Amino acid sequence: MSAIISVKNLVKVYDNKFTAVKNLNLEINKGEIIALLGPNGAGKTTLISTICGLASITSGSITINNMDVIKDYRKTREIVGLVPQELALEPFEKVINAIRFSRRLFGKKDDDVYLEKLLGKLQLYEKKNNIIKSLSGGMKRRVMIAKALSHNPQILFLDEPTAGVDVELRKDMWNIIKELKADGVTIILTTHYIEEAEMIADRIGIINKGELLLVEEKSKLIKRMSVKTLKVKLKKTLKQIPKKLKQYNLKLIDNGNSFHYFYNTSNEKTGITSLLSDMNEIGISLFDIQTEETSLEEIFVKIIKD
Repeated sequence: MSAIISVKNLVKVYDNKFTAVKNLNLEINKGEIIALLGPNGAGKTTLISTICGLASITSGSITINNMDVIKDYRKTREIVGLVPQELALEPFEKVINAIRFSRRLFGKKDDDVYLEKLLGKLQLYEKKNNIIKSLSGGMKRRVMIAKALSHNPQILFLDEPTAGVDVELRKDMWNIIKELKADGVTIILTTHYIEEAEMIADRIGIINKGELLLVEEKSKLIKRMSVKTLKVKLKKTLKQIPKKLKQYNLKLIDNGNSFHYFYNTSNEKTGITSLLSDMNEIGISLFDIQTEETSLEEIFVKIIKD
């Protein structure tokens, strides 16, 4: 994949001397969905603001489609759409007029065929003549996305796009994002909902205290850091782990009625077969087996703590 956004040695220091971004390097590939995760104040919004030209760069460089965001700011901004965290809408304006206005801000000619198609994708077509003030929070969020896409950008930034949105609407948003990717739009997403990143992102970037801790394909990250837990429920209670089974580092639970066995999914051999064989050899019978895998949220928390 070719990089559509390249961030090199980016530093952002505010007037109060606070360093929000520290020597950050990141390449974002054309047509991918990348989720940027991090606690409040980690630097996610500052990073987005510098790429979109809303905040100045202290040092380093950012290019979009091989164009510098400072030297070629008009051209780079034309191909970027941004949905900010806060709802910034004209409350007494009609939906269609608000979106037309956003398109005109980029010097684009009116194209109601495109805009009505866009409203249809976002399930806003029936609301196009409604006053924005009359819409629900979820619908207002969709209007924000429509405004950001009004000028046919190649890149879309979504800063906490499902904040304050209920579960059903959140899932609708996920489907919208997947459809946009299918249309060739590159999507950069910041979110506090780890399951959101797990559901839709191709790659995960984790930011903390202005530093990019890692960027990795979601599937590879989960495989590399995931630990599976095998819960073995026993037919008879154990007071302690037998000597024969000490090598497996088992953990007794449920008052000795079950134990946990932890194994890494990236290892060629899990050790489960030999564990069950040794259990059979010393006469320990199992009643049931269940497996659980480390979630992306647990991996995220571990990385931030470490």
